[in-house]
Amino acid sequence: MSPFPNSARKGIKMNNYIDPDRERFGQFKDLPREGKIHMLNLVKLNDKAVYEDGTETTGQEAYAAYSRDSGPIFKGLGGKIVWSGSFQLTFIGPEEEEWDICFVAEYPSAEAFISMIRNPDYQKAVKHRQAAVKTSRLIRTTPREAGSGFG
Repeated sequence: MSPFPNSARKGIKMNNYIDPDRERFGQFKDLPREGKIHMLNLVKLNDKAVYEDGTETTGQEAYAAYSRDSGPIFKGLGGKIVWSGSFQLTFIGPEEEEWDICFVAEYPSAEAFISMIRNPDYQKAVKHRQAAVKTSRLIRTTPREAGSGFG
């Protein structure tokens, strides 16, 4: 079962990359859970965010509500934003992919990330993200020491 409530509700298309499916969440859980992880977040917002109850706002306002409500949970588990930037241009890749929000979130472990998304208060907050997001990419990485080489 996906830890994201309403991820299969009418109107949410999994191919819009809003929530992970059950299989991908299982793959995430099968990876090592010890040590820091970085999650690259690329987010394209809806112009108009529509909630399940019909409430409407802007995608920006809905994502701000998600940040406000989930932020204390994220920080309480030891999470922090280690990089944030403003999108300018996709230099290599599909030129139609433009991102409204770009950041890297660090978690002390994959277990902390899993704890966050299973947290009942987080599951209440995620409705704002689901209403706000048109599509996204969430890419798990293992941080390495920065250096002068590309590899």
